[in-house]
Parts: sequence; C-alpha cells; structure tokens
Amino acid sequence: MPDIDTDLHVKMLKAYMRDALFMNDAIKRGYATRDDMIKAVRSGKLPHQVVENGRTLIKIADLEQVFGKPRSAIYGMQWGDPDTVPPLLYVKQTYVLPYVKPEHVGLEIGPGGGRWTQYLLPMKKLYVVDHYQELLDALQRQINAPNLVSILNSGTDFPGVGDEEIDFLFSFGVFVHLDPHVIESYLKNMWRILKPEGVAFIQYSDKTKIMARINNSFVDTTTESMRKMVRDAGYEIILEDNTTLWHSNVVIFRRGSR
Repeated sequence: MPDIDTDLHVKMLKAYMRDALFMNDAIKRGYATRDDMIKAVRSGKLPHQVVENGRTLIKIADLEQVFGKPRSAIYGMQWGDPDTVPPLLYVKQTYVLPYVKPEHVGLEIGPGGGRWTQYLLPMKKLYVVDHYQELLDALQRQINAPNLVSILNSGTDFPGVGDEEIDFLFSFGVFVHLDPHVIESYLKNMWRILKPEGVAFIQYSDKTKIMARINNSFVDTTTESMRKMVRDAGYEIILEDNTTLWHSNVVIFRRGSR
C-alpha cells in the first residue's frame, strides 16, 4: 500500500510533464480537434516527427506555440475536469463552493497542479500543503496568486499554519492513497489548525466499489473504517456522500467536543 513517503504522484507528474506527446495524446489533452491537428501537421505548420509504428510525435512547446495551452494542461485534469465531468461538477458545486468565502482562510492537502485549487482561491488566504517540493513547484508554475502560501511538510504536519486558523480544509485525490495510520495522523494534526467552527472535506478510497478494487494504488478503506477514524479523532461528521463518486467517498466533518 502507498505510504506517506510514496513518490507515486511525483512519478506521475514527471510522466505528465514530458516534453513531447504523440498526436492522439495531444488531442486527448485538448490542444485541438483531430481535424485541426491533422491539418496543422500536414500543412507543416506544426513541427513533428514520425517515429515507431508510424506514430506522430509533437513537442509540447510546438503545440502551445500553434494552439496555446489547453485547460487540460493542468496536472490532474487527466482524472477529470470538475467543470465538465458530472460527478466532479456535483462535488464542486455542492461540497466545495459553498464553503469558499472571501473572508475565510483555507488549506488544501495535496494540490497537485491546481485542479481543485483554482476554486479555493477566492479565500483571503489559501495554504497548499504537500510532502514533495516538485508538486508544489508544479502548482506555482500553473497558479501565481498573492494569497497562495505553499508549505512543504514532513509527513502529516502543518508547519507555519496558526492554531485554529483554518475555516475550510480540503483534500481530493490524496487520502485515497494513504494508509489508515497516516490518515489517523493527519486527522490528529488537523485538530490544531481547524477553527472550532471550521469544516474539513476529505475524499477517500472505498474498496467496496469495483473501481477502487481494480486500482492498486487505492488503499483499503471503506465508509465504516473512515467513519470510525474520523469519530475516534474527536470530530463530528456533518455529511457523508457514498454514491456520487465511482471509486471513493466524501466525508465532511468539524471539531466535536473531546
């Protein structure tokens, strides 16, 4: 199972950021329609190289020179765009945006390339926390906002975040890969930084779902095990959504009375 020191996302980021794409992959990323891509290649407008099995390889720099940078260039969009994929759109509109207020301070664990970060930016301050500098650097290349504060942590801690400072804590695409003891440590450390009325949103793996069972990087958690961890850490569960996502669940909670 992946642990806190897993370089899973670092490896995926490096693969995602390679300097050239095959034409079909470039089309999938949204640089252009198939017709426009083929037209640009055949006309010579788009430099390219024909390689193994007759496949067409194109440098990303050339793609961006001809077509510009697509929205899908954000690392993480390969797993779905929250503006267009219905379950993710529902999560964004129902569980994220209602908690994003200009007077609030937010924190995101594992921002990736900013797929969800972009919706949290209206808050007056947004901490983004990751265990790997490469991932924080990738976010900085995508988003340059004065209210964004990057934090490199040493595991499950929140260095530099004040006591009871956070109104809304958010994490998507991270806890699905974390073993239960790591989740428990994160839950313990969240208590210090959450305001008494603050709210936390976590998406986690549900191994009772087939799409989680066939994904070896998803950890063996379920509704029941996550519910127990959250409650054992002293939190009060506000909401659980176990149906919207195809491989995972959402739990929203706040500090209870210990």
